[in-house]
Amino acid sequence: MRLGVLDVGSNTVHLQVVDTSPGARPNPTFNYKEELKLTQYIQENNQISDEGVEKLRACINRAIQQSASVQTQELLPFATSALREAINGEEVISKINKDFHIDLQVLSGEEEAKLTFLAARRWFGWSSGRLLVIDIGGGSLEMAAGVDESPEIATSLPLGAARLTKDFLSGDPYTDKSIRALRDHIENKLEQILPTLVKHQDSDRAIATSKTLRTLARLAGDWFDGNGKNIKADAIRKISSKLSEMNTDERAKLPGVSENRASQIVAGAFVAESVMRNLDLAELEVCPWALREGVVLKWMDWMEA
Repeated sequence: MRLGVLDVGSNTVHLQVVDTSPGARPNPTFNYKEELKLTQYIQENNQISDEGVEKLRACINRAIQQSASVQTQELLPFATSALREAINGEEVISKINKDFHIDLQVLSGEEEAKLTFLAARRWFGWSSGRLLVIDIGGGSLEMAAGVDESPEIATSLPLGAARLTKDFLSGDPYTDKSIRALRDHIENKLEQILPTLVKHQDSDRAIATSKTLRTLARLAGDWFDGNGKNIKADAIRKISSKLSEMNTDERAKLPGVSENRASQIVAGAFVAESVMRNLDLAELEVCPWALREGVVLKWMDWMEA
């Protein structure tokens, strides 16, 4: 069966097409992505601007056309934090569903964490023991932990790399003052969930998903000892400091850092550093599967049942 997963995120509108069947591994066959940067169109009143709405609709329309061109049998569209939190998000989604004849669903932060955890569990298998899964998106940070396919704890915080960059960082390179404000904010937000997460410090493996963390793992491999598949605590401390001293053009020339992510990789690095330090994590292992794969796996489980 050919499934299309349409991920309407804070940074991108990303269509991933996979061929799969109940019990089978999702096999990627086609990708289409546009960098929309939806968070930049959210105004001070927390409403998506008219320009942002029109660009979002155009991106979704093109993704739907791409999905049809590769003969996708079922389209699974979902939206995350940017549309979830926007005051006019429900209205925008309702009109998109009506005009484009799709069923775009908004995932809660907890649902994001649970689906990402499911993907990591299936990737690493039961023998991997207790997992702690960390995902840094454009709008939010998700964390989940447990020994089964459903995590014992699943939580979400508004600590996405794009959101933090927009709200806190200024200058090029970023000013020391804005960096301090960013780091203080991250620490304050993490304090809200640390008592809950501390008991999961004995997880057998700490897992990193998302493009931001994969990029940081690649930098860790290039700059320090590593293979690009993990992030060590000492490395992330050095990486976050080094990235913050660069300007946007310098970061954009780094391996694996796109022009779009050159601005927000600094915020992502400081979130990763803070999480690892507060939870005393020595290492994060990169998982290639994340939320989109979790959506496919959950849907196929439902179909099989």
